[in-house]
Amino acid sequence: MKVLFIGDVIGKPGRKAANALVPGLRQRHGIDLVIANGENAAGGIGLTPATAEELLGAGVNVITSGNHIWKHKEIVPYLEGHLPILRPLNFPPAVPGRGYLLMDGTLVVNLMGRTFLSELDCPFRAIDRLLDEIQPKPRITLVDFHGEATSEKNALGLYLDGRVSAVVGTHTHVGTIDARVLPKGTAFVTDIGMVGPKDSVIGDNAEAVIERFLTQMPHRLSVGKGPVIFNSVLVEIEDNGRARAITRIDVELTGK
Repeated sequence: MKVLFIGDVIGKPGRKAANALVPGLRQRHGIDLVIANGENAAGGIGLTPATAEELLGAGVNVITSGNHIWKHKEIVPYLEGHLPILRPLNFPPAVPGRGYLLMDGTLVVNLMGRTFLSELDCPFRAIDRLLDEIQPKPRITLVDFHGEATSEKNALGLYLDGRVSAVVGTHTHVGTIDARVLPKGTAFVTDIGMVGPKDSVIGDNAEAVIERFLTQMPHRLSVGKGPVIFNSVLVEIEDNGRARAITRIDVELTGK
């Protein structure tokens, strides 16, 4: 099985890049499943039904998210509907939506880190409970770990090594160079990166972000412009559920 994980999609530039690239990548690499983090797809923060539909129409099969999933309230009813959208599993039990999706024997899980982020339930124990409870046990399990701290992401990858097929990090919008298959057969990367403007500050207009740092005055940030970087990783998985390879696929597109 071949799975393409796409980094955080940033606003309209990110959605356009997904539309331009995903169909060709699916065909060229024989990809079976595409998972994209979409929590910044609507104007650079949050997700709406329309932007979710656009990503799904581009060839994305599952949309994961993180701390910004609640930004646009109109998405909340869709989190429990038919659309394949996930919010982090380790939010408290009464929170709308679902943290995992089981499709054709493949389990896709969305977790969120706690270090430098919200005080959520423990992601380590949350995935333990899910893996213990879900029956029959899926052949392939894929985890998007949306977290700030590289140490927390590395720790979860090693904690789940041999128990899941892949653990990929999202949230920082900065791709890391440590993509590898861990000793017991789990594909891992600390952060996939983003699909958004290259000459920006993690997707936002650079001048506005720099001004905020210089003045410490809050003001609205807008999505950057110019060439777009498409960060992703391709994971190849054996029939036994172990990863055979993980490869970065980074593409730069010119234009707005």
